[in-house]
Amino acid sequence: MVNSNAERFAEDRYQNMLYRRSGNSGLMLPAISLGAWETFGGYRGEDVARACLYRAFDLGITHFDLANNYGRPPGNAETVVGKVLRDMPRDELIISTKAGYYMWPGPYGEWLSKKYLVASLDQSLKRLGLDYVDIYYAHRPDPETPLEETMAALDLIVRQGKALYVGVSSFSGAHFEHAVQVTQRMNLAPITIHQPNYHLLNRRIEYDLLDHTRRAGTGVIAFSPLAQGLLTDKYLNEVPQDSRAAAWWNEQTQERVLAPGQLDKVRRLNAIAHDRGQTLAQMALAWILRHPEVTSVLTGASKVEQIEENVGALQNLEFSEEELRAIDEITLEPPRV
Repeated sequence: MVNSNAERFAEDRYQNMLYRRSGNSGLMLPAISLGAWETFGGYRGEDVARACLYRAFDLGITHFDLANNYGRPPGNAETVVGKVLRDMPRDELIISTKAGYYMWPGPYGEWLSKKYLVASLDQSLKRLGLDYVDIYYAHRPDPETPLEETMAALDLIVRQGKALYVGVSSFSGAHFEHAVQVTQRMNLAPITIHQPNYHLLNRRIEYDLLDHTRRAGTGVIAFSPLAQGLLTDKYLNEVPQDSRAAAWWNEQTQERVLAPGQLDKVRRLNAIAHDRGQTLAQMALAWILRHPEVTSVLTGASKVEQIEENVGALQNLEFSEEELRAIDEITLEPPRV
C-alpha cells in the first residue's frame, strides 16, 4: 500500500542524495542529515521546522536527529518535530533520539542507568508520537553507571521493539572500545553508530576514535560539523541579529565560539573554499565526508536555504593534496614542546 503522505513530496527525492552504510550494518543514512539541536522547538518554531523538514526530505535527507533535552523547555524539539512527522511517510524516515543529560529531578533524571534510559525513551516516544525510533543513543559517557548496565538497557529497548539500532555519543576511543567489548561479551545489540563532535577546528577523533570504530564496524555521524555556525560565512564580519548566536547564546558562549583566533582560521579556510568554488560550509562538510569511516554529517538549519546550501556540498567531495596540506596548516595544532 502506498503511503498517501508521500504524495506531497518530490518524486525524485532519492536521485541526487548520496547514501552510506553505517559501518557493517544494514542501516543506510544520507550523507547529509538534519538535527534539531538548538533550532526546532528552540529558537525556531513549528512553521520553520515543517518547512525545513519538508525541504530536507525533498532533497533526499531521510534522517532526522533529536534528543530528549533539545528545545526550550527540554523536550520541546521532539514535540514540535513529532507534529510534522505525522504528515510524513514514517517508513522512509530514520528518526533518532538520545538520553543522558538532565531531564527531571532525582537520581534517575539523567545519566545512563537502565531506569533513566527506559523511562526517557517512553517519554520521547510520546512527544514524537511514534511507536519506535530507528536509533537510540546513550548521549554521553556516565562515569558511575557500569557499561554492562547501560548496554544491557539499550539491548532491552531493542528487544522491546522501541528502537531498531543503538548508538553512543561523545564516547572517547577507549570508552567506546570498552562498550564494544561489553556488547560482544554479553551478546547484546551491537553499537551501530557513534556520534562524536567533529569539524575542521576539532580533529580529536582522527587520533582518538576512528581506528576503534573502523575495527568494530561501527558507523560515524559527526555532530556540529560546522562548529555551531562558525564554519560558515555567517560570522566573518559581525553577528547577524537573526542568527543563533544573537538569539540563543549567552555572552560567554559568543566569546568562546567567536574568539579572534578562531575567526582568523575561519577567514583563511574561507579563502580555500572560495578557490574550490564552494562556500565555507560546503567545504567543511565535504572535508568530513572524505573519510570512508564517516557515514553522515549532522547539520542544523533555521532556514530552508541553509539546507539547500549544505546539500550542495555533495557536488564536490574531492580534495587535492595541496588543498589538504593548506587546511592542515590552518587547523592542526602545532606540537607542544
